[in-house]
Amino acid sequence: MTGTTPGVSLDPARIRVAALRLREAESGVRILRNIAWDRSVREEFFARGARELPRVTYPVFDPSPIHLALLEATRGIRGDSAIARWLLRSADAIAASADLLATVGTPQFLEHGVRIFGLPTGESGGVTPLGLARRVDELCRDLGDMDLGAPPEACHLAEGVAQTLRDACTELFGSQSPEVLVVDELSSNALAGPRRIQVRRGACFTDRDAQQLVQHEAFVHVCTSLNGRLQHDLPLLGASHAGTTRTQEGLAVFAEFITGALDLDRFRRLADRVLAIQRALEGADFLEVYRSFVERGLSDDQAFENTRRVFRGGVLTGGAPFLKDNVYLDGLLRVTSFLRVLIAEHRADCLPLLFCGKLDLEDVPALAQLTELGLCRPPQFLPPWAGDRRFLVTYLGYSIFLNAVKLDEQRAHYRSVLAETPVVRGGASELETAPDGGPRP
Repeated sequence: MTGTTPGVSLDPARIRVAALRLREAESGVRILRNIAWDRSVREEFFARGARELPRVTYPVFDPSPIHLALLEATRGIRGDSAIARWLLRSADAIAASADLLATVGTPQFLEHGVRIFGLPTGESGGVTPLGLARRVDELCRDLGDMDLGAPPEACHLAEGVAQTLRDACTELFGSQSPEVLVVDELSSNALAGPRRIQVRRGACFTDRDAQQLVQHEAFVHVCTSLNGRLQHDLPLLGASHAGTTRTQEGLAVFAEFITGALDLDRFRRLADRVLAIQRALEGADFLEVYRSFVERGLSDDQAFENTRRVFRGGVLTGGAPFLKDNVYLDGLLRVTSFLRVLIAEHRADCLPLLFCGKLDLEDVPALAQLTELGLCRPPQFLPPWAGDRRFLVTYLGYSIFLNAVKLDEQRAHYRSVLAETPVVRGGASELETAPDGGPRP
């Protein structure tokens, strides 16, 4: 069977062993757990008036056992086949993660973070996450006075949001639904795994946040986790190692976008994280980034949480932040481009591969070959938007066509139309209308 699959030079038995050993090596590397801050750090920070850098300590991490395990896992993996590249690329990401944990609090932390998560200035298709973040920030400022129809401010309790997640998971995953818990401490408002989704008690949620969590955490992160756990021949696909983070988060944000759950508020939060990382890269310390969030109108607690995300594991005086939050916009750009190319190249057949487990976009050729070998199983679960190919192909096809529209010419024409159009406020223009439908004098 191997001979019928182009580019495959590894026998199935060796692939199974390598995938298992890489999964075992990966299990010893837990980035977020090792760089988490204790609640006392926040309490002490505010007790000192938010005028001094936080005082943080991290556990010592020895990467040598991980490197030895990876060496053993990839022994005999040679050649330039897509499957060999997938295995070696995964090993490199796990090794970089171990090195990252071994250098917390030092300038070297940045070097390994770049290997895993990239930089805000990293290009993809001629654009960068930083460029998108700045465009979103500019858009928010330009539309600051416009009524976008947002609902009144509300703070939905974590338990209510948790129940929404429970209902959505039961509908899609049935008996394999994860447990949904409300917890006191979490690195974000919500965190998902194959066995449980955790929601942070005390976090403030809007009505739109609940749907964002359903699409992002449940229908992508849980979905790919459950599908990955069903890959008995390729247990590596059940591993959330850092090499898959860019695609997983990009796919999750795309899911928010394609389902209408992504609003400008959420987009700005993602952009703010990238802008904060860039400020830290340019030398801003924890206090400077924290104050910039406060100046943008965030509460003291939320400003602290946002800043903590950027500096956890890194150098508090600036220059070496934690780069993970760069991947949300970077991944969105890459996933969107990949999906559009799938449609342009008439390769919608590859779409289910994105949900067969935890993977990077570069892994798709390998997973297609592994499917041909009978080692990679089709995903048991798909989010509704991905399962509706008629809608997705229509949407992406129209998106591709819009590239041919010369927006500058259209803008010049419609600017002249808008120049004669009164500003509309509250559903009526600034010109009052008379009973006969004409303008009042």
